[in-house]
Amino acid sequence: MSSLKFSIVKSPIISPSYFDSREAYRRRPPPPAMSSRMAGSILLRHAAPRLFAATATSPALAAARPLLAASDAGFPAIMVRLMSTSSAAASEAKKEAAKVHGQKESAKGEGEKKEVVINSYWGIEQSNKLVREDGTEWKWTCFRPWETYTADTSIDLTKHHKPKTMLDKIAYWTVKSLRFPTDIFFQRRYGCRAMMLETVAAVPGMVGGMLLHLRSLRRFEQSGGWIRALLEEAENERMHLMTFMEVAQPRWYERALVLTVQGVFFNAYFLGYIISPKFAHRVVGYLEEEAIHSYTEYLKDLESGKIANVPAPAIAIDYWRLPANATLKDVVTVVRADEAHHRDVNHFASDIHYQGMQLKESPAPIGYH
Repeated sequence: MSSLKFSIVKSPIISPSYFDSREAYRRRPPPPAMSSRMAGSILLRHAAPRLFAATATSPALAAARPLLAASDAGFPAIMVRLMSTSSAAASEAKKEAAKVHGQKESAKGEGEKKEVVINSYWGIEQSNKLVREDGTEWKWTCFRPWETYTADTSIDLTKHHKPKTMLDKIAYWTVKSLRFPTDIFFQRRYGCRAMMLETVAAVPGMVGGMLLHLRSLRRFEQSGGWIRALLEEAENERMHLMTFMEVAQPRWYERALVLTVQGVFFNAYFLGYIISPKFAHRVVGYLEEEAIHSYTEYLKDLESGKIANVPAPAIAIDYWRLPANATLKDVVTVVRADEAHHRDVNHFASDIHYQGMQLKESPAPIGYH
């Protein structure tokens, strides 16, 4: 019987540290959660060279090159990659922010282009700059060079319509009664007084022109040019206000007074014009006479030195075509001449009604400044 021989093969000695490392590996903390965006980014980074490479990759080379290499700690590289994605996430966030910003800038640029296209489509373009007669650039948008004029200062300032009828007397004493509180409130502060006066004086022309405009539409008839004449008067009075705003800055209570007076006067004149146009125009004629008196007193204080004769505002120089070295005295002189012309127009309109005619039956004095 053959004897059996047994040989003892020595097994390799496993040190305790081996089991410790295995236990540590088993109890390691789980890797941070990976979002779908991170996973897609990692997969695309590794697969893109193979899927979208310009040249074909040989199978042998692909087999020789491992997809994921091991790290020094023995863990797969993908685990290491997942545990250090904070910098990658930050860079991805920056890229996305830059992309969104670029899209906004692109949309903004397209919006500007669309605005230019719409502007061109409607035919409203202000690319051509206006110039004065001397070739310098025109800087005003509230009026154009062809709307300027030279005031006729030779007009008779002493004309006065004597009240004869009952309506004329009511109109005359109504205006006189309004002057009394004005003198108390403003006294000799003619700059603020002129500003207040122009806020009232610009109302009648607008109201009269508006009502004549509606009458023309209702009755399918012409106005004889009176709509335009009255609106020209309102615009001229408004330019007076824009001029004196450069000379005197109103206080808060003066602004409040303007709101009150304008609201009351507008509605009162509106009703008065509907009831009796001849009475309404007569009231305005007497208001303009009082304006002439106020501006005459203003000039006296300028000449005596009680009020500084400062240089004329630039808007006044361009609007009335005054010389470059014009002063406030020159401005008040041309404004007073304008008020005299408005006086004549409104007394003339009232006389037309007193003769039993409509305004359309007599040509309007268009451009009569």
